Amino acid sequence: MDVYVMGVAIHPAAEAVRNLRLEEMAYATARAALDDAGIARAEIDHVTLAASDEIDARGITSMLLAAPSGAYLKDEMRVTDSGLTGLHLGAMRAGSGDLQLGLVVSWSQSSVGPLEDIARMRGEPFFLRPIGLNFAIADGLQAGAVAARHGIGEVEVAERVRMRMQAAASNPRAVRRPVPSTAEVAQSPLLTHPLRSGHRAPVTDGAVAMVLASGDWLRAHPGKRPLARIAAASWTVDRYQLDGERLGGSALFDAALKDVLARAGAGSIDALDVIELEAQSAWADVALTRALGAGSRVSVSPSGGAWAQNPYFCTGLVNAAEAALQVSGRAGPHQVKGARRALAHGSSGFAQQTHGFVMMEGVSP
Repeated sequence: MDVYVMGVAIHPAAEAVRNLRLEEMAYATARAALDDAGIARAEIDHVTLAASDEIDARGITSMLLAAPSGAYLKDEMRVTDSGLTGLHLGAMRAGSGDLQLGLVVSWSQSSVGPLEDIARMRGEPFFLRPIGLNFAIADGLQAGAVAARHGIGEVEVAERVRMRMQAAASNPRAVRRPVPSTAEVAQSPLLTHPLRSGHRAPVTDGAVAMVLASGDWLRAHPGKRPLARIAAASWTVDRYQLDGERLGGSALFDAALKDVLARAGAGSIDALDVIELEAQSAWADVALTRALGAGSRVSVSPSGGAWAQNPYFCTGLVNAAEAALQVSGRAGPHQVKGARRALAHGSSGFAQQTHGFVMMEGVSP
């Protein structure tokens, strides 16, 4: 793709943002991304929003959030699946030849509303909604399925939680938390067998924004240096039915991964330096890491992933921002030395029904 990341901003990590309205969070993050790129709002010609009406507790959330996100009198579009889906659309818009310079903005302030109650309303109304299906139950079903299919056990899962939280401890963009022992994780309350509360990535508030430019715009502005090139993107949606194959298999994850590697000309997974996975539970984390099949030279979720910060709707876009920072050498203490290719993964839906990838490549000076 002939599309470039010019600037990124991630809202300061917090379990709950109490001192700002959602509009203020979106404004501050969009403003910070423009400042990071050294670009004025007047220069952009389009804005892509990624947000959930349900989580935001607004009938049409973009009616209130578009202007603070920089979209006043700009060409604006919105997606409702996930933050990373917003990046997919934003990148295609910048690569279309019709638009040149734009913002992608996503946010999630789930502390103001009960996320699991919102999840129950997403269930199929005649069967799943009456039995109270929510994210915890779906993640528990997935945990049981991957345990049975792949032989994953609680010891490995507890160790994965500890590993991710140790990585998050070195990430300046992570929520500060004590790193639990594996025993503390294993003894945390049981939610839906075999899923325990300690196996789930804590949900946080947050926002993320990214400035994208077309290749034509960049060539017309030789004084501007991008952070990364978006080399490829791919996404897929699995069926809604929560059967054993859907929960325990990885066919669509594998297909999207193969597609993005081919589009980027990467050859194999071991041609990458960094992969930032979105996994809402450690059971999913272990299963997806196995599905990747990456060698030891590839660093998986050096940021800590969802255990660093997890603004539920836009965690995948946070991963994309982390990937761009890695290939530009700006990740901070968890920087992977010499990183040139970083793959960001995002997911959405019950038990990770959708999977999306964006490949970031470093740009030579």
